[in-house]
Amino acid sequence: MKFTLSWLKEHLDSDASLAAIADKLTMIGLEVESVSDKGKALAPFTIARVISAEKHPNADKLSVCMVDTGDGKPIQVVCGAPNARSGMTGVFVGPGAFIPGKNMTLGVGKIRGVESHGMLVSEFELQLSDDHAGIIDLPADAPVGASYAQWAKLDDPVIEIKLTPNRPDCTGVHGIARDLAAADMGTFKDKGIKPVTGTFPLPLKLALDFGATPSLCRGFALRMLRGVKNGPSPDWLQRRLTAIGLRPINALVDITNLITYDRGRPLHVFDAAKVKGNLSVRRARAGEQLLALDGKTYALDETMCVIADEAGPESLAGIMGGEATGASEATTDVLIESALWEPLNIAQTGRKLGINSDARYRFERGVDPASTLPGLELATQMVLDLCGGTPSEIAVAAKPEIPDQIIDFPLSELTRIGGLDAQFAEVRRVLGHLGFFVAGQGKEIKVAVPSWRPDVQGKADIVEEIVRILGVDRVPAVPFEAGAHARKPVLTTGQVRTRKAKRALAARGMVEAVTWSFISRPQAQLFGGGAPELALANPIAADLSDMRPSLIPGLVAAAQRNADRGFPNAALFEVGQIFKGDRPEDQLTAASGVRRALAKASGIGRHWSGTGAADVFDAKSDALAVLAAAGAPAQALQVAPGAPAWFHPGRSGAIQIGPQNILGYFGELHPRTLEALDAAGPLVAFEVILEKIPEPKAKATRTKPVLELSPLQPVERDFAFVVDSTVKAADIVRAAQSADRKLITTVSVFDVYEGKGVEPGKKSIAIAVTLQPREKTMTDAEIEALAGKIVAEVGKRTGGVLRA
Repeated sequence: MKFTLSWLKEHLDSDASLAAIADKLTMIGLEVESVSDKGKALAPFTIARVISAEKHPNADKLSVCMVDTGDGKPIQVVCGAPNARSGMTGVFVGPGAFIPGKNMTLGVGKIRGVESHGMLVSEFELQLSDDHAGIIDLPADAPVGASYAQWAKLDDPVIEIKLTPNRPDCTGVHGIARDLAAADMGTFKDKGIKPVTGTFPLPLKLALDFGATPSLCRGFALRMLRGVKNGPSPDWLQRRLTAIGLRPINALVDITNLITYDRGRPLHVFDAAKVKGNLSVRRARAGEQLLALDGKTYALDETMCVIADEAGPESLAGIMGGEATGASEATTDVLIESALWEPLNIAQTGRKLGINSDARYRFERGVDPASTLPGLELATQMVLDLCGGTPSEIAVAAKPEIPDQIIDFPLSELTRIGGLDAQFAEVRRVLGHLGFFVAGQGKEIKVAVPSWRPDVQGKADIVEEIVRILGVDRVPAVPFEAGAHARKPVLTTGQVRTRKAKRALAARGMVEAVTWSFISRPQAQLFGGGAPELALANPIAADLSDMRPSLIPGLVAAAQRNADRGFPNAALFEVGQIFKGDRPEDQLTAASGVRRALAKASGIGRHWSGTGAADVFDAKSDALAVLAAAGAPAQALQVAPGAPAWFHPGRSGAIQIGPQNILGYFGELHPRTLEALDAAGPLVAFEVILEKIPEPKAKATRTKPVLELSPLQPVERDFAFVVDSTVKAADIVRAAQSADRKLITTVSVFDVYEGKGVEPGKKSIAIAVTLQPREKTMTDAEIEALAGKIVAEVGKRTGGVLRA
């Protein structure tokens, strides 16, 4: 929403500065996005007269001009404009000034051997237009030496505010001024709108024709003016519209645009001579089209509301008029329409047709129903003032209902909800200036809500109005009560795990993706889904027909789209919902990721030190990182074969806590899976179900336990066992750990060997065991005894023997 400072002060009697007004607007909830002050930017530019313009001695297209700037000392300027001539009046700027159109600071220059001590500028160089064919040519009576911005009335600052959707009353300057007056920034000028007496009945009939369907029109009024003289609007009106980014068209159209921004009341004008017969307000019919004022033709349907004559639709109600009946300079008889439309229908129609107009912006938020007839009267008076003519009587096809809402408001709510302590006199003054009517003197008052405030529905809204006008800075800072017990966590376990999983994967160089919750039926069946109860009744596309049983298909598709666009090394993850059935417990939270081509965990892309494609171990480390971040007990995790069929059988695995609780899977995707997903490999993936992670044990306190560090030196011993080739390394690790869980802190595999020196069908697995004594240094005999227990335990559980 844009407006100029002078426009605002037509509704607000105030001597406040521009900065003070801008600050106050933001403080009362009308956030200022920008303030453009051309008067300040163009202050160095003055009106000057060219005394003489002689041909440049060293250039055919340049002129050497002597310029009178008003101080009696002619200044030499080298000018390249073709229209530079003796006696003309233009705009001059001296050295040291910033030229906005050229983004440069002007200095004294020597052009082809002749010094230039300033510049005669074009409109392009002042960013007033795109015209740079010549310098500005002013009337001969323009005052030499005067500020050009002031003379051209370009010194009116433009303020742009960001409106929230619940403030339709501030889509007009009138409403903004009301808020500022309530905030003690001046006196509100609420000039009444006098009705204009019609001299003849409206010569055509109006009708609302919605049949048995719900009406889309809450109010509709129409008036004709005969004998108007349409043409360009006056300079003050054109300047006002141009300042806020609107293009002046003609007086009739400019008047409706002005009232739209001035009062938040959209109107529309029809050329009465172009209207065929009577007018009706109805739903559009299948197959109807409208050539709108933006030059585009729109296909209409039964959900849309139109104003139609006997030839068909002439206006898209509340959004945009039709070109066929638009007002032009040849218009002599004009129809002015003021209506009230259903906000939801306006929003749906505008979104469906892709039309954003000033009228739609206001009607979909809710226009003041009480402004229907006053807005028409104001437009009538302006047309009479600027275009002349004779008005008809007003015909009303539907009279809008004006809501009569009264809220019982206990004054104590102001302190309870807003934390603000204010006297009744202050409350009454604020609400009164905002247009509310206050009755009562006691602890509870009655507040009548004005028709232009549909957002005020209850006591909390009244509190909001008082607090924003009096100022949130008056609300005292009050600390929360500590209470006798520690505060409970705000986030649930699932929310904490989701956040930690995202952070862990992002820290590993992966990029978060958000994919559709729906996939095609064949893909759903491939990943264990496709049940009838998970099929969508009304899918948005044929390939988005089923709820997803896994996040992997969507991530693979996203990675392939990146590859198709020249980004083959994609590492993507998503934490979201998957669906195993239609019961609440069948909706699970999965953390999944894919790595494609050279997107390894150690670094993405090629490197001089050597790189390879992402492999199963990258996917495994991603899955383990998610589980560790989400709080899974690391010492209880087991890696085992048995990944689902969409993984490669020899390059995949499952992560579990015992055979009954499988937390997730990882591995390289099967070639058949990639073919079904229309993706090219290599691709590795993982998927972890966060709900499968055991709940952490409740702790008596949130305080972290004391860090226990042993002062004694740890002892490391290496063992190499020869076992059958079918034995899992994890079984050896668990067997070694079980020898003494107090002294043995870590067991890790550092070598696996099959080949010469090892019998066929056997393999050698080497492990490193760290012993951490707690009470005293271990003797050689104690270390050897524990080593013997480790060898015995591994031999007992796996059949392994020490390698010679």
